[in-house]
Amino acid sequence: MSHRDPPGIIAPHIPADDWRRAEATGRPVVIVVQTTDQTGRPLHQYLFPIAVAGAGVVGVFATVAAFLALLDFAVHTATAIAAAAGPLSVGGISLKLFGSKHR
Repeated sequence: MSHRDPPGIIAPHIPADDWRRAEATGRPVVIVVQTTDQTGRPLHQYLFPIAVAGAGVVGVFATVAAFLALLDFAVHTATAIAAAAGPLSVGGISLKLFGSKHR
């Protein structure tokens, strides 16, 4: 008989002496593989939608924060311009937007 190696990916799991003995005598090699049945969905099926939703929440939060910062900047700019310009008058009607509290 010629020497043959164990088949496929199970080769490291079968001791060489047992393989050669089974090959010489013609007895079968019994390989027991223990597995566990999966009762639920794998974790990666939950993580991807959670990651996408989390990225969406962070994006919306950042957009709102940027809008509020822009609005705050616009209000401060309008206040500074109005304080420097003095009273506004259109068609003879004068309106002082920001006057001193002490008259």
